[in-house]
Amino acid sequence: MYTELGKTALTAAAVCDLSCWSLLVVAVCIISGRKELHIAIPVMVCMASLWFVLRPFIRKIAKKISQRSKDAPIPDNHIYFILSLVLLSSFITELCGAHSMFGAFMLGLMIPSGKLGASIKDKVEEFIVGILLPPTFLIIGARTNFIFIFADVSIGMVLLVILLASLAKIVSTLLVCLYFKCPMRDSLALGVLMNTKGVLALIVLNEGRNMQGFDQQTFTWIMAAILLMTIITGPIVSWTHNSARHLRPYYHRNLERSKPDAPLRVLVCIHSTRNLPGLISLLQNSNATRNSPITVFAAHLVELTRASAMLIFHDKNKTVDTKINTTREKVEAEQIFSAFESFEKDNPAAAVQPLTAVSPYATMHEDVNNFALDKFASIILISYHKRPDGVGGWTDENIEHKQVNQNLLATSSCSIGLLVDRGLIGVSESQKDMQECHVAMFFIEGPDDREALAYAWRMAGNPRLILTLVRFILGKDVSELGEGVEEDDHEILTTIFEREQQKQLDDDYVNEFRFRTMHDQSIAYVEELVNSSDEIISTINTAYSDFNLYVVGRGHGKACPLIAGLSNWSDSPELGPLGEALVSSDFESPPSVLVVQQSAHLSIGSSKHNLLDTIQKMYE
Repeated sequence: MYTELGKTALTAAAVCDLSCWSLLVVAVCIISGRKELHIAIPVMVCMASLWFVLRPFIRKIAKKISQRSKDAPIPDNHIYFILSLVLLSSFITELCGAHSMFGAFMLGLMIPSGKLGASIKDKVEEFIVGILLPPTFLIIGARTNFIFIFADVSIGMVLLVILLASLAKIVSTLLVCLYFKCPMRDSLALGVLMNTKGVLALIVLNEGRNMQGFDQQTFTWIMAAILLMTIITGPIVSWTHNSARHLRPYYHRNLERSKPDAPLRVLVCIHSTRNLPGLISLLQNSNATRNSPITVFAAHLVELTRASAMLIFHDKNKTVDTKINTTREKVEAEQIFSAFESFEKDNPAAAVQPLTAVSPYATMHEDVNNFALDKFASIILISYHKRPDGVGGWTDENIEHKQVNQNLLATSSCSIGLLVDRGLIGVSESQKDMQECHVAMFFIEGPDDREALAYAWRMAGNPRLILTLVRFILGKDVSELGEGVEEDDHEILTTIFEREQQKQLDDDYVNEFRFRTMHDQSIAYVEELVNSSDEIISTINTAYSDFNLYVVGRGHGKACPLIAGLSNWSDSPELGPLGEALVSSDFESPPSVLVVQQSAHLSIGSSKHNLLDTIQKMYE
């Protein structure tokens, strides 16, 4: 619903429904007035008067009611008054010669969204959904008699009518989209979405049968067409947009495969205002320039306590939407919106789109992934679920936020950066008076480390940032296969091939980085020969303890001999072995840590499959 395709479908459907309702009013008036077209004129005049005269009056009343109530619930008398207006408007349209549902529908459109609309919905929703809708469906189902669908008509004619009724809007929408050079799968999905019918269509159809606007056979034909429209919507949209074959190209959208100065699209997830300083500082360090702009989608994640999930896009010229439940969440949303607005003003090459995602913690990662997929985000930035207490320890552990982070790391279709903020400073070219930010990137091996280097490489373009790349090289005393590998020739050979393949990719990427940055005085490259994980931590503590930010790869799914000792114990697996060791180490001035994971499940799976095929051929 909240993707670009969904918003296009909603906008087009609103215009389409208004046109259909105007034609429906004329049709009902003609049927009621025995085919006299002039009967529709007073009805249209009445509805226009309601919209242009009564609507501004209702909006003023609703605004005053909301201001008086503020945080208190809206009094029941106001809601009863609005419901009485429903009967009055229905009665007026009946007097004009139209059906009463038109007046009720018009009044519903006039009620502004917000606290008043939500209160009315809470009052009447259970009664309508639980009591009124079931008998309506029962009556419609009883009237749908498929036995007489072929009475006095050939099967070919019936199928032709149902097929034309079902495909007319799909084909017309598809042709218009193709004319405007939209992708084929988006055009097909938009046509199917535009063709969907809801409860209101069934109610109108039932009322048309009550007014004897058509016979029983025609009623059944239309119901069969509506059923066909409903059945094909889910499978077609799922096939066009949720199929793995369409997601496969997107899994290659990561920083390693893009140029360091390419435009960057980032989805930033914020649970509370405590996450703001570190994430905004990280964005300031990400080197937004005119040639390499950054598009930031700032998502305020709010737990859903009732109703249905929603995604609220905030207009920069308006206040924060009032659909968020509590006052605390409203205040946090306003603070988050203001902070990113200030970031956008200070960084002309950065564009920010703030939004609020309201969903249960259990499925919050799905909404984030879907939004990142729709916006073609290259990386998702999230915050660590703990925060420092000021004396070297941690406090305020949020288990729900930890679970959301772990779910994102396990299912995300793009790269993820998890920030452990310990007072990270943000620098930009415009802030000449601020101190420089010193960043150390620790490279061991694997795709996650290459992705972390890619992000650090982009940050290195910031003139106020000093980057040091430290690559740890395996010593002679380190076992090539590491511990925990079974003595199986096939398994050993597979591990060797994988290690060699990844080592070649690591060497190529690091050499490319060194070649392109050899003349940059703000970038340094160091190689450290180590034989164990203890030596890595000891080297960092002694030689690289005076940095503001560490950037490391998470190393998920890889058994690296150098960090095998760190993997034996883990309290925060989302940080990875090296990231958790750095967070737990005792530094005099604890630096912030950015843990990066490259998500490429399909490519990893395919490469592993090809590798096994190669090994099999060698055995043969």
